[in-house]
Amino acid sequence: MLLVTASIIFAFFLLLAVLINGSLHILSEESLSSLLFSSTWKPFSGEFGLFAVIIDTLIVTAISMLIAVPISLLSAIYIAEYAPKRFRNIVRPFIDVLAGVPSVVFGLCALLVFVPLVRDHIAPFFGSSISSGFSLFTASLILAIMVFPIIISLCLESFNSVPIALKEASLSLGATKWETVKKVIFRASGPGVLAAIFLGFGRAFGETIAVSMVIGNQELIPKSLFGPGQTLASLIASNYTEVSSIPILASALIFVALILFVVVLIFNILGYLVLRRASKRWKY
Repeated sequence: MLLVTASIIFAFFLLLAVLINGSLHILSEESLSSLLFSSTWKPFSGEFGLFAVIIDTLIVTAISMLIAVPISLLSAIYIAEYAPKRFRNIVRPFIDVLAGVPSVVFGLCALLVFVPLVRDHIAPFFGSSISSGFSLFTASLILAIMVFPIIISLCLESFNSVPIALKEASLSLGATKWETVKKVIFRASGPGVLAAIFLGFGRAFGETIAVSMVIGNQELIPKSLFGPGQTLASLIASNYTEVSSIPILASALIFVALILFVVVLIFNILGYLVLRRASKRWKY
């Protein structure tokens, strides 16, 4: 068992070492500042600027979280505190199943539903009549749906870990159900909620296939949310066919993968630390 556990840890550091080693070629040819702050991505011309792609990634992730977080929190509060037991027992398995659906299925559904919805209704409503539907906003919508089950499940675990004595004490003092939820349960489970948001951000930031299918795959600094764009993860998916013929492009894509790895790792560590703090808070 110790050997198996050690092999998992070894695999983590091996992956990190492979990404760093693969990135050395592009880092020896281009400065880090030119890679991160140049917005021109033309690999056949020797230009590998990632600034526009980074901006698109941050925009898509931020919008998806703005959509997902309030809906997920309200859903988790309802399921944990207001929903009848029978409804709660029915909806929990559906949330777990939604979390396990392959991302390509989400991407296909977005292609069939969200792309025409954005093109024909949402974009014209906001004054963008020339949108093709393949846009940053479309990618944000599908990412929000993919993040729902993660945040809801973790928030439910956090809400259910609040000692029942706290709830009873609040209600016995005359607080309403909503006041108890807002001032006792929500505050007591705050670290767990923050951890859920961090982990949801990590999922949204690194999602590839579903985003690549609907974002438009153009390395542009966005002028509109309803225009095409490109994320770091979808950049790898849309360029991998040319990797074998252009070694420096392969190194550039590995460097993009390293950026994704480090960012997602940071947010997962933050989520773990917050969850650890929450567990210590109610240890006794």
